[in-house]
Amino acid sequence: MRIDKWLSNTGYGSRKEVKQLLKSGAVTLNGDIIKDPKTQAHPEADVVEVYGEKAVYREFIYLMMNKPQGVISATEDSRHKTVIDLLDLDVLAFEPFPVGRLDKDTEGLLVLTNDGQLSHTLLSPKKHVPKTYFAKINGSVPVSAHEQFKAGIELEDGYVTKPAKLEVIKDDSEESEVLLTITEGKFHQVKRMFEAVDRTVVYLQRLQMGNLKLDETLPLGSYRELSEEELDLLCEKEDVFE
Repeated sequence: MRIDKWLSNTGYGSRKEVKQLLKSGAVTLNGDIIKDPKTQAHPEADVVEVYGEKAVYREFIYLMMNKPQGVISATEDSRHKTVIDLLDLDVLAFEPFPVGRLDKDTEGLLVLTNDGQLSHTLLSPKKHVPKTYFAKINGSVPVSAHEQFKAGIELEDGYVTKPAKLEVIKDDSEESEVLLTITEGKFHQVKRMFEAVDRTVVYLQRLQMGNLKLDETLPLGSYRELSEEELDLLCEKEDVFE
């Protein structure tokens, strides 16, 4: 791989900043000063140092974001701001992408990574990775909703959802608060499920994916790297209907 990519992915700045670092003579490859950003290096065999300190190559990055409303879960868009636009340059060097999608007006937990295998695992319909949402809906919770959601509910297009778990936090004639756990991710699924029982979602926030919970101290629009423990939690299998 190119030495500038190695250094960018190790946290030494953007490609432009790395070129300046190389130009200054601060970078060595197996003890030799390297100034050409196109120089090839191999993580398994070569030693890269910056100012005498080893620059250990990182292939993957794993981020937790508290996605705000008004931002779309995409890598690029000509009309709307994307979650990628919220990332700093040193993180952009890893070319991360969102794992799945949250609607533009939905807040909460979003995982971003450049690990395609992990993304595939989390999004595969065969894995049934549970996702828990906090929702505010207009009116009280219909008495039949628990059993309907548990059995799988028919949406307006005839699709019958997989079983879901509904928990009521506050039941009020004006506005109710609930937790809903689903194991799939159809387009606007949570909203459509409540529409099927004559209710409208007025606020939606994702709180959990797998066993990974949203860090409540993380401000809206902010992100941080996942810890090793959190990454393990994300990959753990969980049966929410036991």
